[in-house]
Amino acid sequence: MAPNPTPPTFPLLHTLPPTPSPQTPPFTVSLQRGFLPTHHPPTHLPGPFSPLTSLLTRMPILTSTKTPGLLATFTLGPTLLRDLPDLTPEVEEYAGDLQVMGALYRDYSFVASAYLLEPCHERVVRGEGYGLGRERLPAVVAMPLARVAEISGFKPFMEYAGSYALYNYRLASPHLGMTYPNLRLIRAFEHGLDPASSEAGFVLVHVDMVRRSGMLVRGAVEALAGCAEGDRGRFEEGLGGVVGAMGEVNRVMEGMWKKSKPGDYNSFRTFIFGITSQSMFPNGVVYEGVSEEPMSFRGESGANDSMIPLCDNLLEIQMPETPLTEILTDFRSYRPGNHREFLEWVKGRAQDIGLKEYALQSRDSAVLYLHALNQVRDFRWRHWCFTREYILKKTAHPTATGGSPIVLWLPNQLRAVLDQMTSVNSLHGDLPGCEEIVSLVYSQRKSLEKEVEKYCKERKP
Repeated sequence: MAPNPTPPTFPLLHTLPPTPSPQTPPFTVSLQRGFLPTHHPPTHLPGPFSPLTSLLTRMPILTSTKTPGLLATFTLGPTLLRDLPDLTPEVEEYAGDLQVMGALYRDYSFVASAYLLEPCHERVVRGEGYGLGRERLPAVVAMPLARVAEISGFKPFMEYAGSYALYNYRLASPHLGMTYPNLRLIRAFEHGLDPASSEAGFVLVHVDMVRRSGMLVRGAVEALAGCAEGDRGRFEEGLGGVVGAMGEVNRVMEGMWKKSKPGDYNSFRTFIFGITSQSMFPNGVVYEGVSEEPMSFRGESGANDSMIPLCDNLLEIQMPETPLTEILTDFRSYRPGNHREFLEWVKGRAQDIGLKEYALQSRDSAVLYLHALNQVRDFRWRHWCFTREYILKKTAHPTATGGSPIVLWLPNQLRAVLDQMTSVNSLHGDLPGCEEIVSLVYSQRKSLEKEVEKYCKERKP
């Protein structure tokens, strides 16, 4: 029996109300804001959660008052057990407001990660390895975190969109809008409340990149519609929109080098590790009051962003069938529910109407298609360069924050893009204006293989 075809449209938000609806999930894909939350995240919690707010205010290594916080003195653990009550009943009182639930999920996940990884941070400060994290999450954190995660549709652990990055910014001056100099963090582990810090730069560059995702979503939807209708002009206009949007994303991404220094990254990276496949948690973590069976979750990772998966699905980029790709598949469950549904719709729709095949039937369309692939290559190559400079040259820890093998995982996806670009060029011969792109594909492939071999040899036991 043939599978059911993908519906021709997806219920995207075309317009946004001036204020958020309590019943609308914050992460609902819109043509205006793309994968950002539909409205700016709440910066303050309701009054009954003042003990949580107080703990978060005192928690960072450097607080907003420029004084050492609880993580600087390694006293978060005992302070949490002394000062934080179980606020699960208060969570239930606000369960109907998804904006508040989102803010609580962000804040409880920050506390959970800081508590579990505080011993590792202390050892790193002393010049030792990570050692072991705490194996039990106290009920005063575990129970409300599990509940707000359930309501919000997240895992009960820190995630990229719902807590660390995309729901963790505010505007310094609301009338100035979402320009980068006007962005600030709401929560931080290290020095992130200082907008000039590397921690702030690391997070806010991601926010600034995703600010361009509305253009990307619009381009993808137009390309799909044009392909389905056989309207070559509309298809190419949409695909050109994808190229332009990703060009903007890559331009902003390049600014990471100046806004978040490679030498600073590992000092706050400790707190964004997950549980899965990490030496710090060999037995998982028990969530007291939730389950006595140890639980395991992947850590915060930019790989959980939805922009590149959108491009992969739209352009029908074929990933190899490897254990590394299985990790990529597992990351899908660490995205907001509406993001997952939209990405699956794009994938199914592109396959149903044969978008890649349609693009390659025309040389002009094939040129645009290759340029779109090139933007994905540019993104993944830069991500590999970040990994090399920020991590591989600074630490021997074998896994990324999300639990993937630090040397091999990114090259798995980068090779898939390079292979597809080579295939497109071979099919059409020399596409006009693409000579530099094709040359770059071959040179980067050689460089990549040499670098992977080098770092694999260096890290052999």
